[in-house]
Formats: sequence, structure tokens, C-alpha cells
Amino acid sequence: MSTSLTQQLADFIQASPTPFHATRTLVERLKDAGYEQLDERNEWHLKAGGNYLVTRNDSSLIAFSLGTRPLEQGLRLVGAHTDSPCLKVKPQPELEQQGLWQLGVEVYGGALLAPWFDRDLSLAGRVTYRNRQGQLQSRLIDFKRAIASIPSLAIHLNRGVNDGISINAQSHLPPVLAHSLTSPRQLRELLAEQLHRDYPDADVDLVLDYELSFYDTQPPAIIGLEGDFFSAARLDNLLSCFCGMQALLNSDGQQACVLVCTDHEEIGSSSACGADGPFLEHVLQRLIPDSDKRLRGIQHSVLVSADNAHAVHPNYADKHDANHGPQLNAGPVIKINSNQRYATNSETAALFRQLCLQQAVPVQSFVVRSDMGCGSTIGPITASRLGVRTVDVGAPTFAMHSIREMAGSRDIDYLVRVLTGFYDSASLI
Repeated sequence: MSTSLTQQLADFIQASPTPFHATRTLVERLKDAGYEQLDERNEWHLKAGGNYLVTRNDSSLIAFSLGTRPLEQGLRLVGAHTDSPCLKVKPQPELEQQGLWQLGVEVYGGALLAPWFDRDLSLAGRVTYRNRQGQLQSRLIDFKRAIASIPSLAIHLNRGVNDGISINAQSHLPPVLAHSLTSPRQLRELLAEQLHRDYPDADVDLVLDYELSFYDTQPPAIIGLEGDFFSAARLDNLLSCFCGMQALLNSDGQQACVLVCTDHEEIGSSSACGADGPFLEHVLQRLIPDSDKRLRGIQHSVLVSADNAHAVHPNYADKHDANHGPQLNAGPVIKINSNQRYATNSETAALFRQLCLQQAVPVQSFVVRSDMGCGSTIGPITASRLGVRTVDVGAPTFAMHSIREMAGSRDIDYLVRVLTGFYDSASLI
């Protein structure tokens, strides 16, 4: 286990409470390593062997290293997603109930709701405002401190709670932020104050709109008697974004490498900046303008879709197929589904197994129980849009989609090593 690498992941997650912040953090770290940021609205002047990045909607990123060989000989792509299930603030959220000021929220993605209760919550996201010169501007904000909580109902008032709880997303989830016994509070005024604190030059005249999410302020931690585990919010899928970034930065620069981190995977990826949108296709069109060369290049390429896998839970082992129960700290997991919920086939699985052998990294397999439904990833979406060969993999984790998830400390290093080997591989399949 690399304590340094694990701490870097902790810092990355702590700096990334929303997809906007995750993308900004990726941009900052890649630019520090010499990557040049491009703008989709401008003409691109790319140089052989150059390193570049581009963002869309402030919440998705594609970074690419052009390498030394013609791009039509193939690209090594790693894909992940920047979003996680959370509670998003509604457009007109203000609620005043029983002398308390609350904000109405909407559940984003397939969140485990019970763990959101009794947590110290903060608020972060993107705010769009008009400045005093009449111009529209957007800035990212993060309150950082705990400003809210969703208190549980005491067991004395709900005696059957431990036999099962039904959570109503409309009425049970609005967080409590303050007393409302004085003058009515307005969220937009609160956001304007935060903008002034974070950006003294913002010159805010009127906050017009926002995309805000609540998040748990508890920082990531290495836990367990021997530090075997890593606990944090948003491991699904910031762990994969981080490992993909680290692998790209570790790569030797010889091959053409691409890192794709897109938003909205948790709700189907159907957006202008999601995997089911045209972002990656648009970038590839600009990298390889000739359509014949681009199609040949895609057929020489492979995508590793990196998204966390379900580790076998010791208290719920019967939820797994007995022969396919991935363990924490036992290496990345190849995810397979005959109904194409994952895009892995025998050739791409074999390629990933070979890479793991070359890097001395253990590897595991996951197939969902035949009597249970299977989740999906950006893998099948990207494969069907581009026609690129794809393998779905991920670090094994517990409590996926909870407000706090758990992974194996050693699996972070394993995934970085094999993805680095993938980026540096001179031949694919």
C-alpha cells in the first residue's frame, strides 16, 4: 500500500464535493503537469507529442497525450465519471417549518438515503450571477463548514424503525440550516454573500441560478487495525477518476492516451457532457479529422471503462454468485454481463488479465447473481456510440451509493499500476 498515493486520493476527494469541483481539480493537477487547456469554441493548434485537456459544462473533462505514433494506429482510452448520488437543491427551495429554515432537495441518482441522516452537511456547486456591469458569470462555491443536517426521528416516536424504514424523499429529506424566527431567509442572498467571501472581485449584482449539492463534511480516512481500508464519500467514481489521472501522468508519453471523465453517469449519461452525448466524438473528430483514418483508429483502440465494483459483503454474502465474490485488497475486478450491461468480451477481458500479469497485479471477476438485476456503466454506452472495444473494470468497494463508501487501501495502487501499464502498452489486440 502506498500511503502517499492514498493520501493524494483523500486530498482529491476532499477538494471535489461536486462534479464541477472534481473537474476543476483534475484540470489543476493536469495543468501543473504541463497539460495545455483548450477551448471547444476556439480553433485548436495541436502539436505532435503534445498534452492537452478540454472541459464541457465545467463538469466533464477529456485529457489526451498525443504520443509519438500516428493516431490512426490506435488510442488507449480510460473512462470514468465525475458525478455521484447526492441531494440537490431545488430551484425554489426555501421552507419555513416549526420555526426552522430548511431547503427542499431532489434525490440525484440511486442514492442510499438512510445514511444521509444525522450527518454534518455542507453545500457546494456552481452559481451563475449578473455582475454590476450586466455581465453573466459563473463561479464554483463551497461552504466547506457544516451548515446543515437531516435529523432522524427519535425511536420513541417510531418504535418500528429498526424493523424497516420508509423514507419519503419529499417530506423527510429537507435539511435544517437555521432558525427562521427573525426575518425570512433567501438562499440567493446567502449565495451572494458566499461569492463575496470566496471571490472579492465577483462584484455580484444578482444571483440568477445555481446547481448545488449537499455533501458530508467528514474527511476521507484510512481505517482498520492495519490501515487496510479507505473510507470516503464519492468513491464511486472519484476513485477511478483519480486513478485514471495518475496513470496518465505516470505514462511514458509514447502512446496516444486519452482520459475521459464525464458527468451524469448516475442518471443515464444522456446529456451534452455525458457519455451518451457527443463530447468524446467531437474531440476525436478534431484529433483525427479524416473520417477514414478516424474509423481505423477507433478499431485499433481499446477503452477501459473504470467504475467501482461490488465487493462481497461478509454480512450479505448471499447477494453474490458464490464463484464471483470480489474481495477488498485483492485487485481490480473485471465486470461481465451476458446482457451487455457491461461491455466486456472475452478478448478485452483477456487483454486486461494480461496487463495485470505484466504489472504483477491480482485480478478478479464479477458476475451478478442470475436472479438479480445488473447495474451498468459508461462502457456499453461508449462502445455502442463509437464502436470501440471495451472492458469494464473497477476497484471493489462496500456501500456503493451510500454517503460514505469503503474500498481496500491496496486496490488504489493496483488500479493505478494496471492503468499505467495499459497506457504504456505498445500493442493491444
